[in-house]
Amino acid sequence: MPHSHAQTRVTDDRGTNIQLAAPARRVITLSPHATELVFAAGGGAQIAATVHASDFPEAARTLPRIGEGLQPEPEVVLRQKPDLLIGWQASQFSTLNALRIPSFLSAPKTLDDIPNTIEKFGVLLGTQDIAQSRASALRVQIDQLNQTPFAGPPVRVFLQVGEPPEYSLNRSHLLSHVVEACGGVNVFEASAAIAPKISAESVLAQRPALVLLGRVGATATPVQDAATQQYWSHLNLPAAQAGRVYVMDSDVLYRPGPRLIEAAKAICSIIEQARK
Repeated sequence: MPHSHAQTRVTDDRGTNIQLAAPARRVITLSPHATELVFAAGGGAQIAATVHASDFPEAARTLPRIGEGLQPEPEVVLRQKPDLLIGWQASQFSTLNALRIPSFLSAPKTLDDIPNTIEKFGVLLGTQDIAQSRASALRVQIDQLNQTPFAGPPVRVFLQVGEPPEYSLNRSHLLSHVVEACGGVNVFEASAAIAPKISAESVLAQRPALVLLGRVGATATPVQDAATQQYWSHLNLPAAQAGRVYVMDSDVLYRPGPRLIEAAKAICSIIEQARK
């Protein structure tokens, strides 16, 4: 494969080939995780605009906004003169197809997809050196995660979404992959919905040994949470009685980005403690 060709052509998560004549200079990111991945790839300065929810890294907070991003307005998008759109759902592009702007769909399904996507963004943005070194560092962390030995039965983990608890996550969510790599089992992994609606009774029936909750603005690694522990203690949940109820930043937990991989070691460590 000739070098120049390899530099400009990548395949996105729909299987669509994207080929640019030159590196993208004005990118619009239509999801917060895409924004994080572009910054990780060294292309933050090339983001022309993004959606309201893009708040990380700090530099993303000052970017121009094009609204919520679920159904972007073609006029608003055109005003930014973009040469690349990055979204996470095909439906986001449907209103923009007539604009004929190259679009990349990013919907990571495995932890490996995160460094792979960072490398692809490096190609599209002409920032390969930064992107490759960041991707390599993340791959080292993923390898360490996959090689961690653990003895004994898997620890039963309840991934709590909402306060009071309203939802959980099934096995297709990346956080469930992390739990599994840490020698845990997500108690709602077999649910049909990616975010199954749950009740206190359904959680009690699963007898989790550990609860992990996402909360806006919490720390980047898990810490014990008194309020949620109290909630579950009243209901005699084993995890709460053992003091194994943890909270961390919901964006780190739920967004498919580098921060989830970086937090995985700390997540493994609380799961390991629950095994003892």
